[in-house]
Amino acid sequence: MPTLVLASPAKINLTLEVLARRADGYHGVRTLIAPLDLCDEIRIEPSSRFVFSCNVAELQSHDNLAVAALRALGDLPPVALHLEKRIPVQAGLGGGSSNAAAILRAAMDGALGAPQRRDWLRVARSLGSDVPFFLAGTAALVEGTGERVTPAGALPGWHALVIKPPVAVSTADAYRELDGADRPSRTRKGCVSIAALEALQRGEFERVEALLQNDFQEPIAQRHPEIRMTLEALREAGARNALLAGSGACVFALAATREELDALASRVRLADNYLRFSARFAKTPQWREPCSTP
Repeated sequence: MPTLVLASPAKINLTLEVLARRADGYHGVRTLIAPLDLCDEIRIEPSSRFVFSCNVAELQSHDNLAVAALRALGDLPPVALHLEKRIPVQAGLGGGSSNAAAILRAAMDGALGAPQRRDWLRVARSLGSDVPFFLAGTAALVEGTGERVTPAGALPGWHALVIKPPVAVSTADAYRELDGADRPSRTRKGCVSIAALEALQRGEFERVEALLQNDFQEPIAQRHPEIRMTLEALREAGARNALLAGSGACVFALAATREELDALASRVRLADNYLRFSARFAKTPQWREPCSTP
């Protein structure tokens, strides 16, 4: 096989509604997710045996989701699989799930050999709740425990300033925080995630920005002062809304244009160990550049 290079995008949750705990122990969610052009790179080359490497030492394990995805296709093939991490880890940006989905998508497209007849949604779901989203190829409304994915279609060319505070967040602890608090029931009709999906499809930036919402934000910001400080720094820099990414630890704010993004980034006052990433909504197969008006 020829050398294969795959881009594996990060994601941000524009909304994240955590629903009731189910009988199987999982929480239902309703969330609008958008992919970013902040990407890991996966390189697969012919080899005499299977070898896995990663530029982040603690991720160089055969338990890595990229390896797990390749293993889900059958016996590990004689290839050298290298993962170049650019998406920060323990960040709420879905890097591991995206890595797994990139492998599955390559297999679905026949890039790893003859295409297989598989229940790809089942395979994706077995690897992680965010993996099915990354198979959609665009922003999507995600429901259930991640298996119900409604693609949004073409995306506007908006931007996100993403900041990683120097802190790690346990997703399990985040869910325990929510389980210990009284929360209103969330019906699907008129919910914030569907409203945000409709606004995104219409390209209504200010409406989407106003609807940014994450059920994890309040308890996580209370527990981790670094996250609270990052949210405040973005607002003080002029962000009309700032949001926790997933269950954290990253925080982001949206910008309609690159100029607005750069201006916002220049005004943020945080120490150098608060890592910053400037990203655009990922160009997807459905991508359409906006038409200019004469």
